[in-house]
Amino acid sequence: MDAVSDVLRAVRLSGAVYLNGTFTAPWCVIGRTDAALCAAYLPQSERVISYHLIIEGSCWAQLEDDPNSAIHLNAGELLVAPQGETHLMGSAVDLSPVPSELLLAGQMAATPGEVMTLSYGGGGPTTRIVCGFLACDDTLSNPLLSSLPRLFKIDMRHDPRAAWLESSLKFAAAEAADSRAGGTIVLARLSELLFVEAVRSCIETLPADQTGWLAGVRDRYVGRALSLLHAQLIHPWTVDELARKVGLSRSALAQRFTDLLGQPPMQYLARWRMQIAAQELLIGSKSLAAVAEQIGYESEAAFSRAFRREFGMPPAGWRKSKGKMNGAAESAQTALGASGIAPPPHH
Repeated sequence: MDAVSDVLRAVRLSGAVYLNGTFTAPWCVIGRTDAALCAAYLPQSERVISYHLIIEGSCWAQLEDDPNSAIHLNAGELLVAPQGETHLMGSAVDLSPVPSELLLAGQMAATPGEVMTLSYGGGGPTTRIVCGFLACDDTLSNPLLSSLPRLFKIDMRHDPRAAWLESSLKFAAAEAADSRAGGTIVLARLSELLFVEAVRSCIETLPADQTGWLAGVRDRYVGRALSLLHAQLIHPWTVDELARKVGLSRSALAQRFTDLLGQPPMQYLARWRMQIAAQELLIGSKSLAAVAEQIGYESEAAFSRAFRREFGMPPAGWRKSKGKMNGAAESAQTALGASGIAPPPHH
C-alpha cells in the first residue's frame, strides 16, 4: 500500500453534504465549524474538514484571520479548509459577513441530517455552491492532514485524468437538489472521493522547494521509502536496509528524509506505529498485547514505554480516558437530539 493510501485509510474519512446554496451578488457569509451543525451530520470526530464545490458562477474565499489567504473560485473548482477553520465566502470578502449558522438555524432544526437549501444575496449575478464536511480521526496530528495548506483550491475542469470529477460535480448538484432515496450516502461517498482527489492534486502542484510530508511523498527516494515503511509496518527496518531498497546511501537517505519531513526515518516509523496503536485502542477491543504485536513490538512492556513517551500516559490509561470523552460526547449528542437536532449517524 502506498503512503498516501495508508494515511488516508488511517484517518477514517466520513463525509456529509449539508448545503445546496444559491447566492446572488452582493453577498458574503462567514462559516464556522459549528458544533450543532456538525453533530447533525457527522459522527463525533477529532477533526472536521470543510469543503465547497462551486457549481455555477464565481466567488471569493478567505480565512477569517488572514487577508492574504484570499482565493478566487470559479465553477468547477473545489475549496478545501483542512482544519475546518472559520472562513469567509462571498462575491467580495470585504463586505460585512453574515454568519452562516444564522441563515441555516431554522432548517437545521426542522430537517436535521438532510441537505439544506439556501437562497441569499442582493439579486445580482448568481453563484451556486454545494457545501459539506468530512469527519476524520487525527489522534497524532496525522502527517498528511497537517501538511495541507490551511485553505486551498483545486481545478477539476482542465485535467483529463479528472474528467470523472466534472461529471461527479454535476451529479452532486443534482443529488443535493433532489431528495432521492439513498442520496445522503451517495453524497457522503462522493465527498470522500473529492477530498482524496484534492490531496493528490495538492501533491502534484507543490512548489519545487516545498518541504513537509506531501513533498516527501512526491520525492523519488523519500516517497519510495515512505511507501515501504507503510506497506510493511512491523518489519524490523533499519536505515541501511531502507536505503538499499530505494537506491541511496544510508547517509544520503537519512539527510534527504530529515530535510523533507523534519525527522529521520526510524523516528517517523515509530510515531506512525503509535498512530496506528492509538487508533486501534480508540476503536477496537484488542488487548494491549495484541495491539503491541500488531505494530511490531515483541513485548507489551516495550510497547507501553513507547506509548507513554508519545502520549504522556500508558496505553491502558489513555484508552480509558478516551472512552470517557466519547461517552461525554454521546451524552451531548443525546441532548441535541432532545432539543430537536438529531445525533449524528454512525458509520
